[in-house]
Amino acid sequence: MHPKNISIHDFTYELPESRIAHYPLAERDASRLLIYEQGTIREDIYRHIDQYLPAQSLLVFNNTKVVEARLLFQKPTGGMIEIFCLEPSSQYADITTAMQQTGEVVWTCLIGGASKWKAGQVLQKKITWHGSELVLEARFTGKEKDSFLIRLSWDQPSLSFAEVLHLAGVMPLPPYIKRAAESADQQRYQTIYARTEGSVAAPTAGLHFTEQVFQQLHEKGIRRDFVTLHVGAGTFQPVKSDSMGEHNMHVEFIEVAVGSIVQLIDHLDGHITAVGTTSLRTIESLYWLGVKTILHPAMPPEELVVSQWDAYELPTGINNRKSLESLVHYLQEHRLNRLIARTQLLIAPGYTVRIPKALVTNFHQPQSTLLLLVAAFVGEDWKKVYDYALKNDFRFLSYGDGCLLFSRSSSTTGIQG
Repeated sequence: MHPKNISIHDFTYELPESRIAHYPLAERDASRLLIYEQGTIREDIYRHIDQYLPAQSLLVFNNTKVVEARLLFQKPTGGMIEIFCLEPSSQYADITTAMQQTGEVVWTCLIGGASKWKAGQVLQKKITWHGSELVLEARFTGKEKDSFLIRLSWDQPSLSFAEVLHLAGVMPLPPYIKRAAESADQQRYQTIYARTEGSVAAPTAGLHFTEQVFQQLHEKGIRRDFVTLHVGAGTFQPVKSDSMGEHNMHVEFIEVAVGSIVQLIDHLDGHITAVGTTSLRTIESLYWLGVKTILHPAMPPEELVVSQWDAYELPTGINNRKSLESLVHYLQEHRLNRLIARTQLLIAPGYTVRIPKALVTNFHQPQSTLLLLVAAFVGEDWKKVYDYALKNDFRFLSYGDGCLLFSRSSSTTGIQG
């Protein structure tokens, strides 16, 4: 069945409020780990994940960094207006470029209390910075379909927008965590390897990894590499349509070094594990971008985009190695050492995952595109996995426990004992 015909109502389950983790555990790697392979389920904790992965394999992580995307402005009358920074205006080539802007930037935003923001009114927020005062101003510049264009400017031109957000913003916890962000979230809602600023949500599968876990992986000869996918607020966007054909998948920016693509090529005959749905989505997008470079070798780099239905409409007979090698050649021909592109790839039942053989991920919301991705990866047994997790008191969503899922086509070389 084509994913356009999927009914989202077939991908639901009952999630009690009490099962949603509103706080993380004291120790990252003490979270419970459900291991699923070929119909078999067992339990452990993340601290022992190395025991379930093949030696000499490759783990791919998403090193995006969450930015303090919620800006709260108080009007002279005392009322509050919240500006939630979603993504940069299309005038910028990518998120990294926009984050490095100084003096001012134009951003696509959601606005809480928009009706209270009078036309022409400039909002101001004052922050103490190095003993002096930083003044941040917000001006309404335009309306888009479901958002607003806001020009943000500040009077300390030596500061980048990323630095301004760090000083003035609040960590954007997911909407299902019904509490205000606390100081501890500054550190716990980031992976320990977060590097590239631009996400409004954490790649939560990576929150469980610690330096101790990395050392154990290293001792087993398991390599790790990093890609970047900047997680947008669209990851929480509910599927409101009855069929997926009517759902508009959110677009996200990816950034991958040529060396990382080569690393994937080198492990194609072995075992690759994606840490998080965002890492998996990035890796699979690389395959389809490679296909496009084969089909359209003269395509300019700025047109390298994976659209929502590309995976179901482009030719599928091109093997993984040929596709990724073509992408590397294309980037080298254009003298690029990094790929920066946009992906709207929808992974749902009917999609064949090509490159990763295992996926580390948290437990996702009912009727979400992330749950569809899990169902594409393990098949109908997604219900078995979630039923087990619910019956055995696993903690759900961003600050919850997680699972190591082996794909339907993977061998059983990963599980020990």
